[in-house]
Amino acid sequence: MYKPFDLTGKVALVTGGNSGIGLGMARALAQAGADVAIWGTNPAKNAQAQAELAKSGRRVAALACDVSDETAVAAAFAETLKDMGRVDGCFANAGVSGRAGTRSFAEMTTEEWRRVLKVNLDGAFYTFRAAARHMVERGGGGVLVGTASLAAIEGAPRSEHYAATKGAMISMIRALAVEFARHGVRANAILPGWIETDMTANAIANEKFARNVLPRIPMRRWGRGDDFGGIAVYLMSDASAYHTGDTFLIDGGYALF
Repeated sequence: MYKPFDLTGKVALVTGGNSGIGLGMARALAQAGADVAIWGTNPAKNAQAQAELAKSGRRVAALACDVSDETAVAAAFAETLKDMGRVDGCFANAGVSGRAGTRSFAEMTTEEWRRVLKVNLDGAFYTFRAAARHMVERGGGGVLVGTASLAAIEGAPRSEHYAATKGAMISMIRALAVEFARHGVRANAILPGWIETDMTANAIANEKFARNVLPRIPMRRWGRGDDFGGIAVYLMSDASAYHTGDTFLIDGGYALF
């Protein structure tokens, strides 16, 4: 019987795992047999997600962690290892968008630029560094997955800071794939399109925005967090044992049309 998608015995860490894309990935990983640790900055959402995921019968840990804080990431990773024993797959999914009201790149403040880079890029660096160290020291390989964005490959006016972090995510993933392949560690990036999440709620609720964007999605609907469950399980599983350094565009066909 073909069972490479069975994740029994493996542990997945999902940052930003208490809602949206992260929770969609965590749900599927748990249902496929993995024990799951989620990190998030909102304790109430962490607790709610933990309770939901625990219904799968898997071990679930939920930790409060601001990934932009290097010390906090190191502490949270150590606590994750204490709770779960190991990390086989690390999904660097936590992120923020640009603040609404940014009118022009020419008017963007240094504070706003650094706010986005601190979470989306520095946070991914701190998270992946901790995971890579652990996987190499432990031996046996592992999986690194970064959530990038459609903004990495299409022009995103007034969101240059967000786009820069997501383009950098792809480049970092490719470098990780090459450097750590000898240790059996694979690295891949996921590029979501327009997905219904807390981050996009204001945009999607805007009638003018929805009229302009939704008709450009061939599938004629917004994406959902659960649309990312399948790719998470695939990348975490033995089914992708020879698949590394790739980018997976999941956007309902938006980029094509």
